[in-house]
Amino acid sequence: MNSRLAALVTVLTLLVGAVIADAQQSGNVPRIGWLGFPTREAARAYVQVFQQGLKDLGWVEGRNITIEWRFADGKPEHLPALMAELIQLRVDMIVVPSTPPSLIAKQATTSIPIVTVGGGDPVELGLAASLARPGGNVTGLTSTMGPEIAGKQLEVLKETVPKVSRMAILWNPATPGNALALKEAEIAARTLGVQLERVEARRLGDLDGVFREMSKKHAGSLLILGDVLFTTHRARLADLTVKNRLPALYGDRQFAEAGGLASYGVNILTNFYRAATYVDKILKGAKPGDLPIERPTTFALVINLKTAKAFGLAIPQSLLLRADEVIR
Repeated sequence: MNSRLAALVTVLTLLVGAVIADAQQSGNVPRIGWLGFPTREAARAYVQVFQQGLKDLGWVEGRNITIEWRFADGKPEHLPALMAELIQLRVDMIVVPSTPPSLIAKQATTSIPIVTVGGGDPVELGLAASLARPGGNVTGLTSTMGPEIAGKQLEVLKETVPKVSRMAILWNPATPGNALALKEAEIAARTLGVQLERVEARRLGDLDGVFREMSKKHAGSLLILGDVLFTTHRARLADLTVKNRLPALYGDRQFAEAGGLASYGVNILTNFYRAATYVDKILKGAKPGDLPIERPTTFALVINLKTAKAFGLAIPQSLLLRADEVIR
């Protein structure tokens, strides 16, 4: 009986030791918070690229790093509570994919490192002192291309649908930087000799009415300025453009992949891959305020020939030859 008791005590001791060791090990595993605006499904491609970037640097979720995923499902009012959860979990860092969660995170903490992946200019938004020397707890990447990109996008749209003399531009006035981009687009419109009709949407429920408005204004094509609302509902927007016979150009290649006619802008997926390098550096001791914020340097033109066929539109050969990707 004593020998059995001794054996049982030995087994229990080993089990307790293993639990303690496991707890100690898990305590050393970095915990990263992700504060996203769209749904998990809408962000799936971004998440996968970010995870791959971490993996290539030796960080594997569930093994030597933990990620607390939080998604607002396109509802900005949910962001503060989700941010509070991440702080309560004592995360070591917060990754913010776009402007709304970036602002919420910065308001909530000045001590936890924050890595931005996209969104507006961090300096204009008050998130950093400068791109070269952010100075505070925010660093990472920005997807802002400068307002002049809107003029270039309008030129590409005119080349895509050359006979159109009246274009519409869809924008969200609440998005930082969009007002400047709108001005650049209006300058380009005058140069191209086209009339530009501005229409705005601040929420998903505005979209159907917006397309009715563009129809009344007899717009022949559409430029959609960058906005997280539009990106989240890119498939819905692509469907509406086809339904309303309105060829559209977007800034994010994901729109073209979701059925949009064409896109010209930053490959935002590259930002999500690069964001992993910031996570890696900070986990290894770097201070976010010392890490320069990266701006996009390359742009891509993507054309969806399936959608062009649905419009009965023949894409000029000159444009196809310049395209970085053609979806057939």
